[in-house]
Amino acid sequence: MSKILLGINLEFVRHEDKPFEWAVEKAAELGYEYVEPMVHWGRELLSEAGYFHSVSMLDDPFRIKNACDKAGVKISGLSTHTPLCKPEISCEYLKQAIRFAAEIGAPVVNTDEGPKPVWTSEEEDHVLMRYVLKEAAQVAEPRGIKIGIEPHQQYSKTPQGLDRIYHLVDSPAIGINFDTGNGYLGGQDPYTWLENVVDRLVHLHAKDISIQQSETERGTVTGTPVGCACGKGVIDWQRIIDICRHSPQDIVFSVECGTVAEAEYSIQHLKSLNN
Repeated sequence: MSKILLGINLEFVRHEDKPFEWAVEKAAELGYEYVEPMVHWGRELLSEAGYFHSVSMLDDPFRIKNACDKAGVKISGLSTHTPLCKPEISCEYLKQAIRFAAEIGAPVVNTDEGPKPVWTSEEEDHVLMRYVLKEAAQVAEPRGIKIGIEPHQQYSKTPQGLDRIYHLVDSPAIGINFDTGNGYLGGQDPYTWLENVVDRLVHLHAKDISIQQSETERGTVTGTPVGCACGKGVIDWQRIIDICRHSPQDIVFSVECGTVAEAEYSIQHLKSLNN
């Protein structure tokens, strides 16, 4: 059976107004073995001033690697969400992210189709997505990097929609980054869905959804940035763990929550189940 490894998406420090290095140290302090950094293109004020955790891909990639090595954590993947339906944005961004990931030893880059252009049809969007994924796969394949497609937007909010995107390009570089919370909020059964993609799973966003958010948003949204603490919401984590043990490879659960306190609760809860 595959191992379940515990990591965290650095969005958990979004509201702490701290830099990337602080986020990595905090994750290690809480006991996480893996982190999922977020990268961006160009320069932006908050990150440059040290008030936000995202790292520019204009920086030296070893800024990420060195910080993780110092803290004693590994990199599960990079958060590189970019609108696949908009190739003028996503094509070069995703290819650069793949090269960035390869240099620092991040095995996965995660993305979704993103908000679509207002003027394109569904068929046109899938042609655009195929173009981007084909270009990205050609960069990812020789580097051994996986592209984790996540259920998060207008087409990937259903199992059939996610599968259609996955099958646009026949490449060993294309995989699934399943998001438990997004799958649930989209009105789907996240357990059945996960069972259907576990053989293609390369990464998992461990996102729980509070009862309040479930009651107000389920079936009306395609996803959410972060969830509540794992174990304090509607997701049955023992069931998720048991399904993922049937993956052909070890899977990192990258917790997606909104505060340090939620991150601390999440790891304690998941550790108690992951025997």
